[in-house]
Amino acid sequence: MDMNISTPTPVVSVKPVVLPAPGRGEDLQVRVSAPATGRDLPIIVFSHGFGWSLDGYAPLADFWAAHGFAVIQPTHLDSRTLNLPPDDPRTPLIWRFRVEDMKRILDQLDLIEASVPGLGGRLDRSRIAAAGHSWGGQTASMLLGARVLDAHGEPGEDMSDSRIKAGVLLATTGLGGADLTPFAAEHFPFMNPSFSDMNTPTLVVAGDHDQSLLSTRGPDWFTDPYFLSPGGKSLLTLFGAEHSLGGIPGYEVKETTDENPERVALLQRLTWSYLRDALGLDNSGWRAARTALEESANPLGRIESK
Repeated sequence: MDMNISTPTPVVSVKPVVLPAPGRGEDLQVRVSAPATGRDLPIIVFSHGFGWSLDGYAPLADFWAAHGFAVIQPTHLDSRTLNLPPDDPRTPLIWRFRVEDMKRILDQLDLIEASVPGLGGRLDRSRIAAAGHSWGGQTASMLLGARVLDAHGEPGEDMSDSRIKAGVLLATTGLGGADLTPFAAEHFPFMNPSFSDMNTPTLVVAGDHDQSLLSTRGPDWFTDPYFLSPGGKSLLTLFGAEHSLGGIPGYEVKETTDENPERVALLQRLTWSYLRDALGLDNSGWRAARTALEESANPLGRIESK
């Protein structure tokens, strides 16, 4: 499929950049990947799925950085690399710590710039996107305006951040309540979102074969962030995709149940084009990418917008 993608450039990636995090119990470690050259780099802050770390999602992070973005990836407290025991007092609140991790990154961009050789003065703080996969999608969605409903169905704290101008939600879970299995409802009460205040421009990505063990619904559960939020959104439905969306968590990792390099390549290009459009960097690439997908003889997915 023909898309107008920029020529990739060499990438510098530094880890761990350690951010002080009083009250968290662990300092926040992040990976920073950015093109070796260029200025006014737009920023993507990426939240990993359950158990992952700053080392995950190379197929996306590498591509975005090679094509002009600075990508910042935190290691959240649920990471297997930290191995928090289930009875750790922080465990029930990890969903909140995750959002605070993302905000801490935004608060400490000066330190991040200073910690990466050659990055100083090159970040564009006016163009920041939040992205995430699975649980990371819920984390990113809260920065975009989604809220967690309490036990009485009332919206909880507004944790959105005006510094975030666009979002990409990958395989992000939908409504809670009766749409959760009894196990999920008991163990993950924070999986009860409201998207009615998620006003930030966002691309939602869902696989039409993504059947979650946490939901009583089918793969359409992952389209809720699109259909239940206000306008200014796009939905990319990937045909045949399961939860790994073809393999975005990493190259040849065991979590991938639907390995498909073509699907990953499509997702790389479409997310890149969308974010460049949403952040005001290119007003033609996203439209061209959508047209190319629609005109493909054997499309790997479909896009709709509102």
